[in-house]
Amino acid sequence: MPPSQEETYDLLIIGGGVNGAGIARDAAGRGLSVLLVEQDDLASHTSSASTKLIHGGLRYLEYCEFRLVREALIERERLLAMAPHIIWPLRFVLPQSLSPRPAWMVRLGLFLYDHLGGRQQLPGTESFDLHRSSFGNGLSLKGKAFVYSDCGVEDSRLVVLNAMDAAEHGARIETRARLVQASSENGYWVATIANERGNRQVRAKMIVNAAGPWVDTVLRQLGRGRDDKGVRLVKGSHIVVPQLYRGRHAFLLQNSDRRIVFAIPYEDHFTLIGTTEEPWTDAPGKASISSAEIDYLCATANRYFEQQVGPEDLVWSYAGIRPLYDDHSADASAVTRDYVLDFDQGDEQRAPILSIFGGKITTFRKLAEHAMVHVAQLFPEAAVPWTAGTRLPGGNIPGGDFDEFLGELSQAYPQMPGPLLRRLARAYGTRAARILGDAKTVADLGRDFGGGLHASEIAYLVEAEWARSAEDILFRRSKLGLHVSPGVAEAIDAWLAAAGCRA
Repeated sequence: MPPSQEETYDLLIIGGGVNGAGIARDAAGRGLSVLLVEQDDLASHTSSASTKLIHGGLRYLEYCEFRLVREALIERERLLAMAPHIIWPLRFVLPQSLSPRPAWMVRLGLFLYDHLGGRQQLPGTESFDLHRSSFGNGLSLKGKAFVYSDCGVEDSRLVVLNAMDAAEHGARIETRARLVQASSENGYWVATIANERGNRQVRAKMIVNAAGPWVDTVLRQLGRGRDDKGVRLVKGSHIVVPQLYRGRHAFLLQNSDRRIVFAIPYEDHFTLIGTTEEPWTDAPGKASISSAEIDYLCATANRYFEQQVGPEDLVWSYAGIRPLYDDHSADASAVTRDYVLDFDQGDEQRAPILSIFGGKITTFRKLAEHAMVHVAQLFPEAAVPWTAGTRLPGGNIPGGDFDEFLGELSQAYPQMPGPLLRRLARAYGTRAARILGDAKTVADLGRDFGGGLHASEIAYLVEAEWARSAEDILFRRSKLGLHVSPGVAEAIDAWLAAAGCRA
């Protein structure tokens, strides 16, 4: 047995992306003691660099990924019910005029897409003429098009809400905490964790390696590296430009190289365009968009939209490294998005480790459920799934009707600006009341940092959501960085420092 004076956990989870947070939530809800450590902020890397969609992955049908698409389509509606504040239905327009695929093939794919996952809430596919529909607003081409359904998501908030729920079920979540080293002793992992206060040792019966792009690094650090299984790193980049068209629908744009690019309404005033797919051969780390990727995304948009864009029009760009399972595909865009769980159950001397390869944000909950099948081999008492029908924090909106909930919030706070209430409702759901409290007017929310951000919201993010810096607040807990004036980030960091919060 481990010495009583040392911290001991059932699971030590490495990585605070969507997979790590999802597994922490599931495991803590089954009664296991959990420590999750993330070397940066929650969702600092891959999980905040997605295309902001909960979707089945229409194009994966072309690669015969039927199991993955079916699972993702089923999860799409489950997640919409679990978090109707940060996930919302979205219609996608798929023009055929520049399509390298014949209309019959696209329609067949959409038929499968509508029926593989037992769709219940979202509307099915329709076809129409762009000449006669508002869906053609802003397009430079006309002709036949299809429209189908998926969902939008605040991706980094999805991670944070899972971490919050994990913590509320007893998990310990530590950001800016790094695994220094770990060794196996008498069937336990003895790990050294470093943070701003120094190093400390913890023990765990099992490690879950959800380090994303660093999954191989962690395995080799622990002496469990393998040559037959590995991660393939692919960079995906996005750009944000001023709004290209009117409407709350998105577009799926087809290129002659058979790759697809999304154009999505973003933050009310912008259009999000992405993604690219380029092999990443450097060590894992912070990624940025290349000039070639910017040119590719602009050229794609310019083929479809009347309003032309160039590099000078970029409001923001971001890039992330996807840790895909290496299936040895020659084409980066064809690499499987399915996940692989590698379980080394060890023996009496070697403690077990579960490593997560690949995955996509839509299937994180199911991935966590599959991970718990392996965990339950060591902890049989934790064998019963529970997350499928359980709302995430703030998601307990009656009937899942966001507009009705927003109306009730507006009645409760009649003197608050409508745009502020909408943003708070969309970000925090029913927990928006924890920020608004007894406030009657905007002045009651404390210092105004611009963009609708006030001191009361920052204090909540620090206390409840592990925010420690302006970047955490402006670009991961929200996207207010697109709306505030220059100098606001520095003002927030100064406020946080004065409040005793350190990044």
